[in-house]
Amino acid sequence: MNEFMIGGNDCGQRVDKFIGKALPDMPKSLMYKLIRKKDIKLNGKRCEISTVLQDGDILRIYAPESFSPKKPTGDFLAAPPKLDIVYEDDELLIVNKPINLAVHADNDHSPDTLISRIRHYLYDSGAYDPHSEASFAPSLCSRLDKNTCGLVTAAKTASALREVNAAIRDGNVTKIYHCAAVGAPPQDNGIAEAFHFKEQVGNIVRISDKPLNGYKPIKTGYRLLSRKNELSLLEINLFTGRTHQIRAHLAHLGCPVLGDGKYGNISANKRFKRFTQTLCAYSLRFRFPEDSPLSYMNEKKIIAPKPDFEELFT
Repeated sequence: MNEFMIGGNDCGQRVDKFIGKALPDMPKSLMYKLIRKKDIKLNGKRCEISTVLQDGDILRIYAPESFSPKKPTGDFLAAPPKLDIVYEDDELLIVNKPINLAVHADNDHSPDTLISRIRHYLYDSGAYDPHSEASFAPSLCSRLDKNTCGLVTAAKTASALREVNAAIRDGNVTKIYHCAAVGAPPQDNGIAEAFHFKEQVGNIVRISDKPLNGYKPIKTGYRLLSRKNELSLLEINLFTGRTHQIRAHLAHLGCPVLGDGKYGNISANKRFKRFTQTLCAYSLRFRFPEDSPLSYMNEKKIIAPKPDFEELFT
């Protein structure tokens, strides 16, 4: 029998969601069987899979001993707790991610990722103890390409993760990017619309001005901030968030991101000695409902340190 005392980071989720995280090796078919047989009890009584857990609940699962709670690992401790923190409170941590750092483990399986650094930092500060959590670990609410720098938001609590994910889903998070482009868009200020398709092989995106089979609509806002020689410093507002949208859409408009090896101008990249995309998630603003526990963030505009590529325009 496994017994769980439901804490603040476990409540607010359905019984099946909790069990899937706390006992990840248990097949769903067995979980449903245990529910039918009344071998999963909440506060000593029968419960349903859809029952929402409350803080202080006691959940008992009468399952074979082979299904035991996941053991916390210290894998994240292999990453240095080195972070450029832009904002932090009890619920959220917003950091400035450097280029060449993956947000999660990628194909090279390096232990040094942004989420591992964040968990290591929170572990050292006492804000995260994996041994006291049954189903939650601090998690990223957003992500960036390995070679894009700028703001990434992490939730320190499960409730914060739910609130931010809901805001993102409802279009209530505004993220502004800065980038250096080769050339300039057709106007100094505008909103470009097109259609986006991600190839199944090669991790590459195609852009079309006309709707085609399998293509999805995209909308990219832009504003010219500065020009110098053949380069433009642009502010980008994403109204949609497709894979490589900024890089592919700007290239389609004839002003690719400087340093971009996939969609960019190779000769310009060589002239300016830039071989990673000069793209930064520069500012962030949330719009939470007034009754949200994170509504205090509505008055804040989070801004990243100025990226080094902006020196090209001084």
